[in-house]
Amino acid sequence: MFFLILEVIFPNMVGFFIKKAFFDGWDNLIAMVLFNIAHMVFLLLALGILYTFGANPRVGISLLAILLMVYSVFDAAQASAVHGWASYRANSIQDFRSGLSRNYRHGILLGIVRIIMVFVCLIVLPFYFRAGGIFTIISMVLFWFSLSALLAMNYFMPLSLSLPGDRPMKTLKKCFIVLADNVGFSVFFGIYSIVCAVFSIITVGFLPGLCGMQLASMDAVRLLMFKYDYLEEHPDERGRRLPWEDLLWEEQEKVGPRSLKNMIFPWK
Repeated sequence: MFFLILEVIFPNMVGFFIKKAFFDGWDNLIAMVLFNIAHMVFLLLALGILYTFGANPRVGISLLAILLMVYSVFDAAQASAVHGWASYRANSIQDFRSGLSRNYRHGILLGIVRIIMVFVCLIVLPFYFRAGGIFTIISMVLFWFSLSALLAMNYFMPLSLSLPGDRPMKTLKKCFIVLADNVGFSVFFGIYSIVCAVFSIITVGFLPGLCGMQLASMDAVRLLMFKYDYLEEHPDERGRRLPWEDLLWEEQEKVGPRSLKNMIFPWK
């Protein structure tokens, strides 16, 4: 009933997206928790570096940058497993292993982008803002560009797996194209991610955690691909209201109606 109300309140694909993201996470709950534990290990390593090398910032920053690169490659490998969940396929270990060899280039670019964003947000933006004058305007431009990049990067790994023939830079470019073409949904997804982050803090990172947030981005791109497949076949429909009910019919059948009883006791 709750998800039926959501689909009425949020038209088009948004209500179904929330439902699908929840049930995909529920169906892979144990694997999601294990991946989130790995994320927490990376966080503890980062805190350990900060504590150990606080008096030697150059070494500390260098080690944090290396750790962020390693983490991004791990994140890219995890994306293959999470993409399998969004595609109703649960083979996490095998998908993770194949993701290491397949996605490491995307992971390296993801790490570079993250390092640049951290540098801009923590050093460049505060410096320009304190400088005042024309630098205040520059800082505002950088702020909005950084926010746009943050929203666009939600699509990076999902697009790399949905369009496996693209090189990392081409995937990065398409992230901004998808953002520009779906501004309303991207803003909604940003708010959704903030809500997920709050729940993750409450659950100490176990649920939904960073893995669950990545799963939501996989689901988002999977559903958006139905839009682009439809527009490719019907180019004259661009700009018109899309028949989401028809486009998502098969997905709705796969997720299916569920009750609290069959969620907790699926064998009954």
